[in-house]
Amino acid sequence: MNKIDSKAFAIGEFLSQPIKMHIGGEQVAASSGKTFETLDPGTGKLLARVPAAEAADVDAAVGAARQAFNKTAWRSMQPKDRAVLLHRLADLIDKHTPLLAEIESRDVGKPRVQATAFDIPHAAQTFRYYADLSVNTRHREPFPVAGNDAWSVRQPHGVCGFIFPWNFPFLLLGWGVAPAMAAGNTIVIKPAEDTPLSALIFARLVEEAGIPKGVVNVITGLGSTTGAALSSHRGINRMSFTGSPEIGKLVAEACARNLVPAKLELGGKGAAILFDDIAVESAAEALAAAVTLNAGQVCCTATRWIVHEKVADAFIAKAASTMKGMKVGYGGDESSQIGPLVSDKQRRRVLGYVERSAKEGAEAYLPGGVADVSGYEEGFYVKPALLGGASDNICAREEVFGPVAYVMKFKDEEEAVTLVNSSPYGLANSVWTSDLDRATRVAERLVAGNSWINAHNLFPHGVSYGGCNLSGCGGGVLGPDTLEDYYRKQSIVRPL
Repeated sequence: MNKIDSKAFAIGEFLSQPIKMHIGGEQVAASSGKTFETLDPGTGKLLARVPAAEAADVDAAVGAARQAFNKTAWRSMQPKDRAVLLHRLADLIDKHTPLLAEIESRDVGKPRVQATAFDIPHAAQTFRYYADLSVNTRHREPFPVAGNDAWSVRQPHGVCGFIFPWNFPFLLLGWGVAPAMAAGNTIVIKPAEDTPLSALIFARLVEEAGIPKGVVNVITGLGSTTGAALSSHRGINRMSFTGSPEIGKLVAEACARNLVPAKLELGGKGAAILFDDIAVESAAEALAAAVTLNAGQVCCTATRWIVHEKVADAFIAKAASTMKGMKVGYGGDESSQIGPLVSDKQRRRVLGYVERSAKEGAEAYLPGGVADVSGYEEGFYVKPALLGGASDNICAREEVFGPVAYVMKFKDEEEAVTLVNSSPYGLANSVWTSDLDRATRVAERLVAGNSWINAHNLFPHGVSYGGCNLSGCGGGVLGPDTLEDYYRKQSIVRPL
């Protein structure tokens, strides 16, 4: 294929309508000819028309991935040779960061500077991390058993399916597919219908990197049709889903019917415990930034602030003033700190939670509501909200997925831990204190896949990130165990 010219590609070819899917190295329309619309959340206007894949298209994509697994050299390459291609892919991602960040900003609504600084570079680094890790993994290990020559080998599973959400489309794509590709699997990606565009650019970069055709396939469509057809397909060997617990259960059920293992990365209701020895202003600023990142559409962010009663008033005042001072605006505006929500549906959901929380007696330290952004009146903007009160309030219990924080006060360590662990979720929490012994003790007591100390939203490569309970099962991402998830072990024995 021709190399991508970032500027021309962004404003011309790619956003021309209709956009094509990527199956077996070819750009194709849906077999039915149907399309659906994706909107720019900042303007509320049409961004692109995208193919609406159905079961026949899923069959074609899975078939192309199977053929690539069986017929190309991808699965049998030496890890170092695959790593060369994955490093080349990472270099292309870095090269096209402006294009990818622009598409991500328009598709999701997030500030372009955030996508440029974190989403795209972190995804590129994830490919490098797993490429290098695969080279340093022992793929053949002997067993010391009497009377036999025995060993095990690590082999790729085969075809892996991926369904990604709309909040971090490119970042989570990198987190998901990099270990699967590094292990020698072929993949079928179904991006969220609200944000399908960066995955389609990714497929073109894969081809430009020299990775064999059919190793990566991208199909677009609705979750109820395309997603359901992929998760229930008998031709996949492993499934990964990132999204809500409700849909995660449906994916798990569909996979279970075919005995296909499913990795589920689901929602969260993260908490931050703030003890009375914190630096109040800096902690308030850090958590205000965390809860408004990506307009609050972050599964692991701290939306429950468990604050010691001695510092609660000062903390609330500083957090409220910080959040109130943040600029809500269009993602392409370099001064915007909070972009729009991804859709009108999501905006109505968030506003509904805030309204119901008030009816249930929550105190509004910062009331939130619709944000008016001059020149972008049709966009899906909301103001950040800071609420507080009883632990049984809906905004203390359920995942809002917007820039909404809920404050609860505590008197002692035991009460704080109980408040955090009362949630059925279990993704990520943080502990804020200058007493590191207490920080360690409390962090280890919290029921979640991740505990952070004096910070929130940390994602270093090499540290596993995943959830438990309603926040997921089947393994996490970013750690060495994730690469292991995409190998199957096979034992070989020869009697002596």
